[in-house]
Amino acid sequence: MSTTTLTRTGTRFSGGVEHSAWLGWMETAPSPDLVAVSHGTGDPAGRAAVRALVDVVDLALSGIRVHGAFVDVQEPRVGPFLHSGAIEPGQAAALVPLLLSAGTHASGDLAAATGALPGTKVAAPLGPDASLAAVLHRRLLEAGWLPGEAVVLACAGSTDPRGLADCHTMAQLLAGRLQVPVTPAFISAAEPRLPDVMAAARSLNPGRRTVVASYLLAPGHFATLAAGSSPDVLSAPLLDPNQAPPRELVDIVIQRYRQCVDW
Repeated sequence: MSTTTLTRTGTRFSGGVEHSAWLGWMETAPSPDLVAVSHGTGDPAGRAAVRALVDVVDLALSGIRVHGAFVDVQEPRVGPFLHSGAIEPGQAAALVPLLLSAGTHASGDLAAATGALPGTKVAAPLGPDASLAAVLHRRLLEAGWLPGEAVVLACAGSTDPRGLADCHTMAQLLAGRLQVPVTPAFISAAEPRLPDVMAAARSLNPGRRTVVASYLLAPGHFATLAAGSSPDVLSAPLLDPNQAPPRELVDIVIQRYRQCVDW
């Protein structure tokens, strides 16, 4: 194997390699802080589940500061947090919505919050994503779903058409994984409402079990409403406070952060 010896001559090395005379070790800009922004909940189990997800992401991203903030219910709210000085002066931040679809919170509220810290970017929400279908599948099996049974996907709901489209896409992804029909239904703000879909399913298929997959991040108000529709089978939200956060969710949060900061 032959090698070429490069000798320095001013700012040029023989062999045609340019190199500045003053260029030694270059300091790279520090990675932006990751601010994981969830909706917020008054439910202690939901709070613990979301906190556990943020903690695991923090452990997985060595050398990157990870914070938690909220758009509603809990403190610190994302705007005041960015304005509080918790992010070091001159440091950039990336807001990663711990939200499952586009909508007012994922776009409007977070976009407005960026004004509190110049240079702040907003990542895409967690869903829809095929890896979330894997978590939903696992939660359904844990709840007693039997292969072949049709499923209703219970989504929180949104007044934003993009959020509704995301829920329909997630239903298609789950149907492809389960190989059964999956009907999206909404707990609030949009049609068809979950109780109406459940009533129709019972009327059209008497004697068959009604199965609901909770497309919700964590226990809280919407999970309680989903249970109020009294399905025969109801899966737990994606985050179960009695289990470690699913690896898929941790990976999606990290992926959204890296996409946001152009890694």
